Amino acid sequence: MIALGVHEIAGIAADDIRAFAAKAVPGDDVLLVVHPDRAPASALAPLLRRDDKPGFVVTDMQDVDAFVPSGIELPDSPLYFVNGIDRGDHMSNWSPEEALPALTEAGRTPLALAEGIHWVLQQPAVLERNLCFMTIGSRLRKANGTLDARTPAIWISNGTGRDGRERRNAPKVGWCWWGNRHTWLGFASTTGRESR
Repeated sequence: MIALGVHEIAGIAADDIRAFAAKAVPGDDVLLVVHPDRAPASALAPLLRRDDKPGFVVTDMQDVDAFVPSGIELPDSPLYFVNGIDRGDHMSNWSPEEALPALTEAGRTPLALAEGIHWVLQQPAVLERNLCFMTIGSRLRKANGTLDARTPAIWISNGTGRDGRERRNAPKVGWCWWGNRHTWLGFASTTGRESR
């Protein structure tokens, strides 16, 4: 994270990130995350890398930072840990509408978009072609109070359409409809979050 300059985006000293990371017990299944209020998705997405290609946000999601945590509670801390992350491959070909109650019943909560980006930043191999994931813990509430039907996801671009051929194989922050299914998208989730 420090090598990528995430601390500079967040306005947090590198030594403070190192000190917080040291609170993790060796062997813990945790991910270190900067709160999305400090490091928004639009600033983090270009730091993603795959095949030396930078990540990007799709052109029809320029409001990406308006997709905020919804139905989940993030720690009130600039840095926190996310525990027990799962990519949700077993839920491929489910719609977000179907996946959310199943995750809740299993005692899990969906990842927020910024958490998903942090996961790929720190463990790039988690993003595999045909095994990518949605981050339905982030939603956009419209002016009339209803939720936007788009739900954020992170996958690998095929370089088609508005993405452009030069972006083939690049990490992509995009969206899918709340009621649609995709065979290649699971639902990333966690067992909990803590600021320690």
